Amino acid sequence: MSGKPRLTYLNGRGRMESIRWLLAAAGVEFEEIYLETKEQYDKLIKDGFLLYQQVPLVEIDGMKMVQTRAIMSYIAGKYNLYGKDLKERALIDMYVEGISDLMQMILMFPFSPPDAKEKNLDSIKERATNRYFPVFEKVLKQHGQDFLVGNKFSWADVQLMEAILAVEEKVPAVLSGFPQLQVFKTKMSNMPTIKKFLQPGSPRKPPPDAHYVETVLKVFKK
Repeated sequence: MSGKPRLTYLNGRGRMESIRWLLAAAGVEFEEIYLETKEQYDKLIKDGFLLYQQVPLVEIDGMKMVQTRAIMSYIAGKYNLYGKDLKERALIDMYVEGISDLMQMILMFPFSPPDAKEKNLDSIKERATNRYFPVFEKVLKQHGQDFLVGNKFSWADVQLMEAILAVEEKVPAVLSGFPQLQVFKTKMSNMPTIKKFLQPGSPRKPPPDAHYVETVLKVFKK
């Protein structure tokens, strides 16, 4: 095995996509193993790779890490994306937790029953425009800096950029009332590591389609 982190998940976004984003933003190359069958998943459990019988699984620095939040905290700390002190870390944690709540709705959206899709889409739009994006618009406006915390690029910025693009895929004009976030998105898009991740052929995954949903249900079926 090379020294690169190795990611085990499905060939789609899901809970691994934020980890891919964070590694890519830090300029870290990684390898991926894709689960396509329930047998592969069961073998990981049987071999003791999955502490809580759940993926994502990230093998990094000799550890087999599970739990998205723990994995991302480690990556953020390792690559200096987690603030300079406890107070900055607390702010980053608060922002990341908020964005994660919004991302959870987006994560579950492809699995909505057809008759609930429109209602769930309205919920995503309402939460983004009334609860979550106003927070970050205000933060950026108040301190007049490029980044959310300590005027330094952090995990919170990466998570927010991912969320903005994910919501825009469903609600294209969602940033129309958020001028600060429009500027933030442009600046983030032009950061070399993020720009590279947004190019075709990068490890970034496309929006979930019917095949992805079908694979998820097949691999994780009880």
